[in-house]
Amino acid sequence: MRVTRSFIPTALAIGQTVSLPEDAANHLVRVMRLREGDTCVLFNGDGHDYTARLVEAGKRDAQVRIDDAREVANESPLHITLLQGIARGEKMDLILQKATELGVNAIVPVNAERTEVKLDAARAEKRLAHWISVVVSACGQSGRARVPSVAAPQSLLDAARGLPAGALKLTLDPLGEHRLSTLQAAAGGVVIAIGPEGGWSPRDRQALQQAGFQGLQLGPRILRTETAGLAAIAAVQARLGDLG
Repeated sequence: MRVTRSFIPTALAIGQTVSLPEDAANHLVRVMRLREGDTCVLFNGDGHDYTARLVEAGKRDAQVRIDDAREVANESPLHITLLQGIARGEKMDLILQKATELGVNAIVPVNAERTEVKLDAARAEKRLAHWISVVVSACGQSGRARVPSVAAPQSLLDAARGLPAGALKLTLDPLGEHRLSTLQAAAGGVVIAIGPEGGWSPRDRQALQQAGFQGLQLGPRILRTETAGLAAIAAVQARLGDLG
């Protein structure tokens, strides 16, 4: 039986009584129709699922008591960072959702020369909040109890400077030096760089090369941005992670 899990952005402990945020209370009480005495599962990103019992259900709020905590051990042993050229609306949501399901640990949205989506400071802040909500929802659906980080939109150069030390850095290239069979695990995990809808420009590719990125061959066909990252994550997880 599938268990509905709700994200609560606060510390949780057994025996604690917690007031649910409005969105979680609305979902559990008015959508799932839980009543006082019913149980639910909460998570806050610390690696545990918390079994809770509804002790008060009002018209606008709800309270639960934490009865139990269970460690969730379903994180991949391979740390994956997705450096993703910002895509339009639903495409970006799909990338974030599916990358989370596939076990990515960090997502860095980047502005490249051919990025079609231009975000000012206000729009970038709102978009980041939306992206985080997409990732949290994907964790709830997929059973993950650790929430991948989502960085604020940034330039490709800034993103390249802030990557994990010692990581294997890859970008898709039909003439690249790597195939899946030649990949070896690195202490800093794997970083996968995927261009925006217009692809990487020559200047972007030069910046990636200077940052230590290597080409990965992943078949003879050209993949759209919403396909490329997901295919690469799945392939690398199968080779070095927990999908093999």
